[in-house]
Amino acid sequence: MAAFAITSCSSGGAKDAPAADFDYTVDRFADIEVLRYKVPGFEDLTPSQRLYIYYLTEAAIAGRDILWDQNGKYNLAIRDLVENVYTNYSGDRDDSNFKALELYLKQIEFGNGIHHHYSTDKFIPKFDREWFAAQAAAHPSAPSAEEMDTLLPVIFDPSVMTKRVNQAEGQDLILTSANNLYGGGVTQAEVENYYNALKDTTDLTPVSWGLNARVVKENGKVVEQVYKADGLYGPAISRIIENLEKAAEYAENDSQKAIIAKLVEFYRTGDLKKFDEYSIAWTEDTASRIDFINGFIESYGDPLGMTGAWESIVNFKNEEASERTHTIASNAKWFEANSPVDPRFRKDDVKGVSAKVITAAILAGDAYPATPIGINLPNANWIRAAHGSKSVTIENITEAYDQASHGNGFNEEFVIDEATGKLLDDYLFITDNLHTDLHECLGHASGRLLPGVDPDALKAHGSTLEETRADLFALYYLADPKLLELGLLDNPEAYKAEYYKYLLNGLMTQLVRIEPGKDVEEAHMRNRQLISKWVLEKGAPDNVVELVKRDGKTFVKINDYEKLRALFAQLLGEIQRIKSEGDYAAGAALVENYAVKVDPELHKEVLDRYSHLDIAPYRGFVNPVYTPVKDKDGNITDVTVSYEEEYLPQMLRYSKEYRTLGK
Repeated sequence: MAAFAITSCSSGGAKDAPAADFDYTVDRFADIEVLRYKVPGFEDLTPSQRLYIYYLTEAAIAGRDILWDQNGKYNLAIRDLVENVYTNYSGDRDDSNFKALELYLKQIEFGNGIHHHYSTDKFIPKFDREWFAAQAAAHPSAPSAEEMDTLLPVIFDPSVMTKRVNQAEGQDLILTSANNLYGGGVTQAEVENYYNALKDTTDLTPVSWGLNARVVKENGKVVEQVYKADGLYGPAISRIIENLEKAAEYAENDSQKAIIAKLVEFYRTGDLKKFDEYSIAWTEDTASRIDFINGFIESYGDPLGMTGAWESIVNFKNEEASERTHTIASNAKWFEANSPVDPRFRKDDVKGVSAKVITAAILAGDAYPATPIGINLPNANWIRAAHGSKSVTIENITEAYDQASHGNGFNEEFVIDEATGKLLDDYLFITDNLHTDLHECLGHASGRLLPGVDPDALKAHGSTLEETRADLFALYYLADPKLLELGLLDNPEAYKAEYYKYLLNGLMTQLVRIEPGKDVEEAHMRNRQLISKWVLEKGAPDNVVELVKRDGKTFVKINDYEKLRALFAQLLGEIQRIKSEGDYAAGAALVENYAVKVDPELHKEVLDRYSHLDIAPYRGFVNPVYTPVKDKDGNITDVTVSYEEEYLPQMLRYSKEYRTLGK
């Protein structure tokens, strides 16, 4: 489960201005800003540790094509076609068609396919169809006429494969979603019936059904095509395995070697029980400095919330910053015991909660170019209950966001007054990071399902409600005196910075990510709007929160922070009940009533005000480049890191050097 950066406002305060010798901004196009991130401390690792990281990064990038194909049936073919036209173009590069082609290429590279990474709407190119077809046909590697007849409508026709993930209530979410997780003609009812028949409600250690498979029809029968070395995505998985096994030669300890061996066994067999064994071993390894995620993890890209998108993050522990998360994790039992939820839904014993602040060394798959800022895994409820979970906050990523945001004018435009702006400048960086820590370390790890409740009972709304639950847990505890007692905050008013930012984003500024006339669809955005609109409505009798007008502009005004915290507690109690009891109807009602619809007048105002700031609504990253150092015999003895690679050159290099699927 992942937490994502939620605003472009300046976090200020705790960090200095951007370093003059490091340019965080790489590129800007459409609604995207591409940044760099540093990997501080890499040079301080031993050569063996650097080699371990190097091969893990190679295993990470090797899975790139899997995500592209998961995101859409024609993505790899379209990527080949557009990259070929772009790299072989010999005409005027200031030509409007070429400029539009370059923009489209940047967009699909960022989206890992032809749909936007966040809204999941299809990109519609602004270059001429006939011009593009002529450019494609001019090269020997051009697709056949039959292939072009298939690809051109997919690229240009807005009615073809419109939405990668459709969440519209009352529609068949499988038939209306353009992802490639399900075969043609398979319906939502067929998928649900297929997996319901496999589930054993008496099994206390159920596997994550559907996590690593495409569901298709063969001879009229619904079956799985399993992702594994000799199955679907075999060539990519085999290359991942090859580099994982090379990494194991440089592992820091036997635990790391055993974890890699279990992951390789899962990749070879596709057996979900093997994945659970790997997940348990990974969860219980809390001593290693270097760590990684590699596999089919988060299910936000599946409208039913089952199939995991391929992703990888390689990282190492930030020892100094991790003192904060160690403090939180070591007090997990206290937080659970004092949670404002029905005691029936609390865990009797909180096991194995570990947390750390990490430095990301590479981002890949579903974590690249856009990446989470915090992660809590594994996702399986029974593993979390029996073996605990591992939570991370990726601080070199949050620092890059923060450094690139200085002086962008956001606070001056949207924050209600100077006093609140100063509060954000002073405390938002630390409270933002604490919110992520609490969300990932404790929020996702809190609570329990009642016996016999299906982990998938909340169906398409499961992801939204789970993120809502974790956010509410974090928001509630940010204001608790316990954080002062533990030395995590030094001012009892500090939490107000995060409260204000959160409601400002949930009620207003995240709307900049939505096109006029459209609903909120992404799970994290729905979660934030659900919380914010619910407390706005329920707090209205006491005027806890209000939207006020000043000089024709709307501002969020919080009048009573203590009552706001009480509302967070009330909603947390209800969301936990819904999850613990598997109350789909109540969960769906909350999502549909508060999380989906947009006020068109407020939306227009936010878009107009935002347009004057020149702030990109979305951000992502290019990766550092790791270069092997070889001795005179050609043996790799060390690795260096550099940060000079630009955005499109990195994408084009990855397509050339890490191509594993398709042609």
